[in-house]
Amino acid sequence: MRVNRAWLGLVVLMLPTFLVAMDMTALLLALPQLSADLGATDVQQLWISDSYGLMVAGLVITTGTLGDRIGRRRLLMTGCAAFAVLSVVAAFAVDPLMLIVVRALLGVAGATLVPSTLALITNMFRDERQRGQAIAVWATCQFTGGALGPVLAGFLLQHFWWGSVFLIAVPAMVVVLLAGPVLLPEFRSDRAGRLDPAGVGQSLVAVLLLVHGIKRLAVESVGAGSVPLVPVVAVVVGAAVGVLFVRRQLRLETPLLDLRLLRSRPFTAVLVALVFAGMAMAGTGLLVTQYLQNVLGHSPVVSALLFAPMGLGVAVGTMTAPALARRMKQPNAIAGGLAVSALGSLLLVLADGGHALPLVMTGITVLALGTGPLFALGTGLVIGSVPPERAGSAASMSETGNYFGGSLGFALLGVLAAVVYRSRTDGTSDSLAGAVEASRHLPADRGAELLDTAREAFTASLHVTGGVAAVFFVGLAVLTSLASRVRTAPDEEVSTRLPRPSSSSASR
Repeated sequence: MRVNRAWLGLVVLMLPTFLVAMDMTALLLALPQLSADLGATDVQQLWISDSYGLMVAGLVITTGTLGDRIGRRRLLMTGCAAFAVLSVVAAFAVDPLMLIVVRALLGVAGATLVPSTLALITNMFRDERQRGQAIAVWATCQFTGGALGPVLAGFLLQHFWWGSVFLIAVPAMVVVLLAGPVLLPEFRSDRAGRLDPAGVGQSLVAVLLLVHGIKRLAVESVGAGSVPLVPVVAVVVGAAVGVLFVRRQLRLETPLLDLRLLRSRPFTAVLVALVFAGMAMAGTGLLVTQYLQNVLGHSPVVSALLFAPMGLGVAVGTMTAPALARRMKQPNAIAGGLAVSALGSLLLVLADGGHALPLVMTGITVLALGTGPLFALGTGLVIGSVPPERAGSAASMSETGNYFGGSLGFALLGVLAAVVYRSRTDGTSDSLAGAVEASRHLPADRGAELLDTAREAFTASLHVTGGVAAVFFVGLAVLTSLASRVRTAPDEEVSTRLPRPSSSSASR
């Protein structure tokens, strides 16, 4: 593929990447309005919000490998067409159940897009330097979409009805459908083998139960002050099914998810870093968004604008990562960036009083900026560690790590913050939001006293979360630095054990 055509193709791939990430966050601001219009209950609101992300997380393993087998461009085009049609249906949903089902189907379509776009980059850019730049652009779009989702949704909701949040995806998907067959190559492995239905079912059940159970643990344990049984059972059963999935994959000649890639220590170190960095970012993000609204008193729209620098910080970090890698070894650039993230996390520990807002905004920006090399260069190391016919499988492992990290961050750091909050309020308040609501029904002096206590307690939980995130980032910096000293050649050590096709079906 000629260079100019490859870069034009990358522009096309940016559209679905941006929109899938945006769809994860844009609904947060639209949820109250659409719930009122459709008459959705609290449980239905939860499923409207969660069904999309759950299906993306549950199917990304399958779709990443499926693209290797049936054709990455074909899978991308199919996913884009489905996403466009389903977005129109979602915009005109007439009841909550219809919207829940459509959101879940949108998740299925979305799961086909992210690994397909990342795997196609490996076909379009064979030069390592250019591929690194392209992956940096890809990662930038992903995080920018997540950061700007609530901001764009707020703008649309001020001028249009809630369905406009879904319709924004349609023109972009049409552009991909028109330009994709011209600018994007097709690639599939001639010896990929048959799809493993049992493995697909096991991976879907394991991921859905684990992610859903972890998210419910975070919500229900915080509200009840105890560990609820049903989410625990979901996590245990999900983990058990996951073990069966792993054992099955290790026995198959052409597995759905090639776990033999984990024999490379740098490969594994990057995946671990993606998971724990995702945990730190999700946990701090959860606390900061609540802090902006319920402690500093900003509206949801203003809070979304103030929080946007976190996603934009990652975007800047990913875009500058290739230039950084030209001046030092990639693992050192990743480790250095993670050390910077630790400093940003420590700024959250200092946030209090009149200087809280600038410290919080600077902290989340610096934290996010430092993760840029990990998400750009680390993803490039993962994809570059495998032969082209396995790029979809490697991409799915990278994305699964991101989703698990985010879910674990919401759950574990969210519960930790809740424990700190309750201890600082002597068990008299379960949550800051509950204290804010309760203060409205109390006399002015008692309400003000309750709010002061609750806000001080929540600030303490923010400080603890920032400190834990700093520990995570320091540990990851050490891990990636040590892993870089292990002399492994993934292309020789791992890929030689894989069945390589004699030829690949690829049109340039």
